Amino acid sequence: MALNVREIQRKRLHRLLGASRPTKQAIMISFDVLLLLFVGWAAYALRLSQWFVPTESQALLLLAAPAIALPVFVKLGLYRSVIRYLGEYVLWAAVRAMTLATILWTALAFLTEMTGHAGMPRSVPILFWMLGTLGISGSRFLARWLLWAPVRERFKGRQVLIYGAGDAGRQLAASLGQGRDLFPAGFLDDAPELHGTDVGGLRVYAPEALPRLIEQFDIRDVIVTLPNASNARRREVVAFLETFPVRVRILPSVVDIASGRHLVNMVREVSIGDLLGRDPVVPDPTLLGRCITGKKVLVTGAGGSIGSELCHQIIAQAPAALILLDSSEHALYQVERRLSVQADCPLVPCLGSAEDEALVESVIREHRIQTIYHAAAHKHVPLVEANVVEGARNNVVGTLTVAEAAFGNGVETFVLISTDKAVRPTNVMGATKRCAELIVQDFAQRAYTAGTGQRFCAVRFGNVLGSSGSVIPLFKEQIAQGGPVTLTHMEVTRYFMSIHEAVELVIQAGSLANGGEVFLLDMGEPVKILDLARNMIRLAGHSLRDEHNPEGDIEICVTGLRPGEKLYEELLIANANASATTHPKIMQADEPSLTHEQLLAMIARLRADIGMRRPERLKALVMGVALHLDVRGLEAVPSSTSSRGADKRGG
Repeated sequence: MALNVREIQRKRLHRLLGASRPTKQAIMISFDVLLLLFVGWAAYALRLSQWFVPTESQALLLLAAPAIALPVFVKLGLYRSVIRYLGEYVLWAAVRAMTLATILWTALAFLTEMTGHAGMPRSVPILFWMLGTLGISGSRFLARWLLWAPVRERFKGRQVLIYGAGDAGRQLAASLGQGRDLFPAGFLDDAPELHGTDVGGLRVYAPEALPRLIEQFDIRDVIVTLPNASNARRREVVAFLETFPVRVRILPSVVDIASGRHLVNMVREVSIGDLLGRDPVVPDPTLLGRCITGKKVLVTGAGGSIGSELCHQIIAQAPAALILLDSSEHALYQVERRLSVQADCPLVPCLGSAEDEALVESVIREHRIQTIYHAAAHKHVPLVEANVVEGARNNVVGTLTVAEAAFGNGVETFVLISTDKAVRPTNVMGATKRCAELIVQDFAQRAYTAGTGQRFCAVRFGNVLGSSGSVIPLFKEQIAQGGPVTLTHMEVTRYFMSIHEAVELVIQAGSLANGGEVFLLDMGEPVKILDLARNMIRLAGHSLRDEHNPEGDIEICVTGLRPGEKLYEELLIANANASATTHPKIMQADEPSLTHEQLLAMIARLRADIGMRRPERLKALVMGVALHLDVRGLEAVPSSTSSRGADKRGG
């Protein structure tokens, strides 16, 4: 019952805060009219020391009090202020307004007395002024407290203190007060004359009060706003704050922001338009929902950067259920926690590997999966190069396991997330992803031959901004630490796309599939990483240190290409041009594929090399298959030696 009452009060307060400004002003005026009527009556009652019943002329005089005072209040701006952001200035405004209103009201009483009506005791105006000033100013401070109380409760644990009650601090407090993430609890300031006063509706405290404030308001963040202070003074303040259990952040000065300094550190995410100078195409709503809306969807690798973005966009298309598969407990917990806030469908987290045949089979069969987005993969080139067996197991066997279970259980659509590194690969990661594409192509051919209507396809694209291992966060971190910025080669280039746009196009490509396609996303022009590094150094407000500018701030160091790394990436293998689809940003490649017998032989050899942990032979196998150098050798391997899973699929 108490909970319902609080909920009703919260809704009423929300409606009041959301009312139009004229409505709020009308409420304030109505309250002041009633207050002034009461104050006038109370002044008489106190003077006469008895319950006061006014005569007709006295009643008219009492009614005249608010009629005289309201125009004065309007003129002096008492109704222009926003209650939630009132400061101590309202007290001075109330004193001036009540003084003028009392003088005018007393003059009216004097004139009426001259006409023969009942007069006013001389102490009544004084009592009227005192009670009116207290009531007008006190009611506004009380209203401010009542309006802020539920807001403070809602932001409990997310309140911040602002160090510096100057112009920058007040502007920051006003901005935070309008937001939904952090709430300003008050100011800290070194000026003793400000301690205990209100600035913009927030109390100013001495820095020494910080321990008490941390406990009282559950403060976890302090933002330093001292734009005019010296670097030495800012360091002193930061050193003082770091002795307490709070996170300290510094607001750059307006001059620094306007001149371009700190821009990289302030950017939430580099957008595709900012980096590449092109805008994403508006997605086709019918393609976004075709394989998702009302269907049961499985995402493997759901906790990764691509997988988690897939999940967020899938949720927006109203699936019947979303099943999340990931081998990382922490990643799976995090993505489920974030999705549960926005999900209107059942979320089923499944902890396990895509290589686990029994688990994958059980998940697909139990939940009657209709669409699969296979994003589970090891994708860091140097790490996979150093761990060939695990890379092949996860990227190739994992894809085979999920695709096999999908085919056997009648899954309608299977989409493999591939990479441009699968094109003429020079590293194990790219070769294993090309082998995964060949597996998907084989299942697509089998579905076509069997007439099941199932669609298996792959979507190939380059680097995505903000993904794990992306160069953007690495450069930002190196620049923030003062450099150097590390570059593998002066001529290295890469394709880039935002995670959001890439996933949006992946979903639409899956809807375009008929079976067996390798879709390519339009990545625009490749970006030279050297130019990217130079631009980020410049945007951070630093100068490049090189032979032309030896006094510069940050230098770029060339570390050399890593094992298996290429200078540039490609999107096509067999032909120079891809065919267009109905979507302007999605193309279709006509890539070569293995025969079913060749694929069975490859799988048999791969499983054997994984089982015997023979990384050199395994690397030679996947590289040879991906580059189509060892096809005839594969044909020599009889299909009877293939894996258990391959035998189940038949010839």
